[in-house]
Amino acid sequence: MSLPLLVIALGGALFAGGVGALFRELRGVPTTEGPPRRHLRLPTISRRTRLLVLIGLGVGMVGWLVTGWPLAIVIAPIATVGLPHLLSAPDARERIERLEALEEWTRSLSGVLTVGIGLEQALVNTLRSTPTPIREEVGRLVARLRARWVTEEALRAFAEDLDDATGDLVAANLILGARRRGAGLAAVLEGLAESVAADVRARRQVEADRAKPRATARWVTIISVSVLVILAATGSYVAPYASPLGQVILALLLTAYVATLVWMRRMAEGRRIPRIIGHTRETTSPEPAALQAIPGGQA
Repeated sequence: MSLPLLVIALGGALFAGGVGALFRELRGVPTTEGPPRRHLRLPTISRRTRLLVLIGLGVGMVGWLVTGWPLAIVIAPIATVGLPHLLSAPDARERIERLEALEEWTRSLSGVLTVGIGLEQALVNTLRSTPTPIREEVGRLVARLRARWVTEEALRAFAEDLDDATGDLVAANLILGARRRGAGLAAVLEGLAESVAADVRARRQVEADRAKPRATARWVTIISVSVLVILAATGSYVAPYASPLGQVILALLLTAYVATLVWMRRMAEGRRIPRIIGHTRETTSPEPAALQAIPGGQA
């Protein structure tokens, strides 16, 4: 094999690795090992993604004809599908809205409990005033209670539906209240609602701080792509990239840039707080010991 062909093959392999890392990020494949799966499920591709791929292929064909770069056929579809995802903000607004709804529901439940009714009836009574973001989860909890589920089991299922560390904290206090039937649960829930409200304020501030580097990366990417397209179509400055070796170097540079965007997005997403009830997406925590360590366990 001649040296140019060897260089092209090496560059193609590296670029394919970068493309694989991008699609792994788009699919959300977990990085930690989990329990073995019995069935292999192929990833589903949405209609919007297929449409973007077709548009990218069309743009890539036009780019190939204009610039003479075969790599444009590969770059355009990946950029069309991947860049909007990598440069967009993570879906943190929905999580914050759910936390706000949980704080409002917890405060409402605390007020109902002060009337002196039982925990189960109080949970049922809060269904009408439950905020929309968690109404489905609370509705399932009420349905389980009406179906004569054991209260603790229904609350554990409620925590699994919420799938959030703060939801586990609320559910754990309710489980302790169901076990001990003390008179202090309303006060504990009131204090817990204040804690959730403080958590919401902190998360909003964190998301505001993370928005700044995302905006910078977005503008740098837009400017870089615009300059590259203009130079490729009209200038001789990028003419060396039309050679086989130039195409390999361009693939390496673009792969490094995409890897930087993936790294930045992972940093912006942050880590989820480990849960204390049931299973998280990463770890499993022992439940009985964890419940005893919950603040407000004296309820």
